[in-house]
Amino acid sequence: MQFEYTPKVKEMQARLLAFFDQHIYPNEKRFYAEIQANRAAGNAWIPTKVIEELKPLAREAGLWNLFLPRSKRAPEGLSNLEYAPMCEIMGRVPWSAEVFNCAAPDTGNMETLERYASEELKDEWLEPLLRGEIRSAFLMTEPAVASSDATNIECRIERDGDHYVINGTKWWSSGAGDPRCKVYIVMGKTDPNAGRHEQQSMVVVPADTPGITIKRFLPVFGYDDAPHGHMETELKNVR
Repeated sequence: MQFEYTPKVKEMQARLLAFFDQHIYPNEKRFYAEIQANRAAGNAWIPTKVIEELKPLAREAGLWNLFLPRSKRAPEGLSNLEYAPMCEIMGRVPWSAEVFNCAAPDTGNMETLERYASEELKDEWLEPLLRGEIRSAFLMTEPAVASSDATNIECRIERDGDHYVINGTKWWSSGAGDPRCKVYIVMGKTDPNAGRHEQQSMVVVPADTPGITIKRFLPVFGYDDAPHGHMETELKNVR
């Protein structure tokens, strides 16, 4: 089996490394200084200017949406094997992935929408996500159960006429603290009588839907990870 990088990947690696040398490494101190300044001013939950300034440069360099597999919207998309060395480079600076629109949870959410959403949902949510205009959150983990095993999830998603009604509490809702977060993908239980691995579904939910309450942010080793954040989120009769 051949694991050597293709010429395409080597060329992209070179461009990405050059971008890091020119734009990412020189701005590391500025990024953290901006976070500290926002916190000192009383609001750490503000997107950083430095990342927003670097995004257009990444697009111009052809280093945008690198995660998106080959598809209608990414005819030159990378395979996992091709994308892995790009992740190794982006992983050198924790905040850099967002510059290339390759930050979680948006990457997983965008790929899910690309593969499974209707064209209407793609137009409404996937396109602005791919352009980096909005951000998203993925709501799976729950406080009362071991949610890394999705069969334990208790959040209910029930059909009521033309709507679904969602009730439950989620936490570690990564990205929900970002003011640019406009849409959630929520995992819940739609059919408790089905087979153990067939009870769950995922629903696209606009972040401003009535009944959604951000209860608190959850620190990790004392850090709030602002302006991204990991939140406890209550969904009460969300329709």
